[in-house]
Amino acid sequence: MKNIYSFVSLLAIYLAFPGANQAQTPTDDLFMNQRESCIALIYENSWFDEYWEGASLRANGSISTVKRHTAIPMIAIGLFDQLNLIVAAPYVQTASTEPNGGKFIGAEGFQDLSLFLKGSVLNRQAGPGEVALLATAGFSTPMTNYLADYMPYSIGLGANEFNLRGILQYKLDNGVYARATLAYLFRGQAKAERDYYYNNGSYYSHWMDVPSAWNFQAVAGAWLLADILKVEASYTGLKATSGDDIRAYAAPQPTNKISLGQAGILAQCYLKKPKGLGGLAYFSQTLHGRNMGKASIFGAGLTYQFRI
Repeated sequence: MKNIYSFVSLLAIYLAFPGANQAQTPTDDLFMNQRESCIALIYENSWFDEYWEGASLRANGSISTVKRHTAIPMIAIGLFDQLNLIVAAPYVQTASTEPNGGKFIGAEGFQDLSLFLKGSVLNRQAGPGEVALLATAGFSTPMTNYLADYMPYSIGLGANEFNLRGILQYKLDNGVYARATLAYLFRGQAKAERDYYYNNGSYYSHWMDVPSAWNFQAVAGAWLLADILKVEASYTGLKATSGDDIRAYAAPQPTNKISLGQAGILAQCYLKKPKGLGGLAYFSQTLHGRNMGKASIFGAGLTYQFRI
């Protein structure tokens, strides 16, 4: 029953941060102009009733369906025309459809504060379209003293994370585009409320090493109806560089080696009136994984763009 929730919240940030006139996420090619800002509030619901124990798919059994509700306030700020700051602070609530005889309850609270700087490296015309090369640097840290070693109900991994991402996109003049991103997620340690754990060997410590990971994404999309509507499909992958598998009859923990493949769709609309207002909806499904839940994710939100 591996917890994937820290990554799911990052997916919401990466995939679902729109601008009222243009999208703006840590993984796309677009920017707020200098002194422009966009605020967003996203609601996300995810659930799973199966999980991968190592590479073996298992049913959740006595805890039935694990559910997660996330409210994600975000802001994107145009520091310069080609340099943006993006900030997000998700609030997460977890629960199960079964009471488990009173043994387990869900958790809730603010998860991790995430900060991203995104800059343009190259942007030029190439044939019937435009090629863009960008880079994003991000950092996240727990906002509260939540218990990371309480999976699958923990609201996050409980570790600091620094990430670097490269973005390459080609967009045709008719609005059709394709994009690829690659990032390395360097993670620190999470503190557990126990002084012994097993991670391919015995450790007598409160501190657990959270595996770092590679994250990649491929996107195909298009701007439609004179740029009022944007639609896209994506495939997202994550592969940890180290860690252990969930052991039989044992709970998952932050040291587990996570991998996943996830397919998603997204639609965003940008209203002419009232000026600056927009909306979005998205859905994604985990297709394969290791040491994590087979999650379905639905999200929707509103955005408002304004000039400072």
